[in-house]
Amino acid sequence: MSIYLIVAVVAYLLGSIPFGYLLVRIFRGEDIRQTGSGNIGATNVARSGAKGLGIATLVLDALKGALAVWLAILVAGSKYNLCGDFVEHPCAPPLRLMALAALGAVLGHVFPVWLRFKGGKGVATALGVFCVLFPKAILLALAIFILVVAITRYVSFGSILGAIAFPVAAYFMQNADWLSLLLASGVSVIIILKHHQNIGRLLAGTENRFGGSKPQVAEKQL
Repeated sequence: MSIYLIVAVVAYLLGSIPFGYLLVRIFRGEDIRQTGSGNIGATNVARSGAKGLGIATLVLDALKGALAVWLAILVAGSKYNLCGDFVEHPCAPPLRLMALAALGAVLGHVFPVWLRFKGGKGVATALGVFCVLFPKAILLALAIFILVVAITRYVSFGSILGAIAFPVAAYFMQNADWLSLLLASGVSVIIILKHHQNIGRLLAGTENRFGGSKPQVAEKQL
């Protein structure tokens, strides 16, 4: 169990690095939490008027997720994950460690210890972890996201549908055991739950469209 704990903690700490908050603080001397939605994610950073920093936040948030899963791969293939007296074999299945790291990284982004557990919605970080974990499935989910946003200009709607599509695609397109798939599905559940306010606005027809006029209260995203 110790190897699972180590992977989960390291992934959480990586995911909890608040790049959106740090970039805006360093380059603009502002607290992104006091702007728009108060969200530390890429969309709120971009909507604050710092599109370049928004793109940088998106990339870095995705990379930290990918790095967490990549480190899990290294741990899975190391001597610390070997069991048996005569036949060496992994104590923990590599894919399961990767899926645990994916969930830990997204939880870190959504609930960062450094910002009193108030972070983003995990979409960019989820993109990073899924690119390493289930690359075939993420291509389909990403295609759905891009198509929905292009047609509706609702980033939240695209994120929700992409999150729903991912575990379904992973089930049919990837050879994954049920526990690994369950851990990965947990990421999708978190993203959907974090969009509960957006869902309410979508149903009410008051959700902000991406690229529209800058709202007084921006949507929380990524």
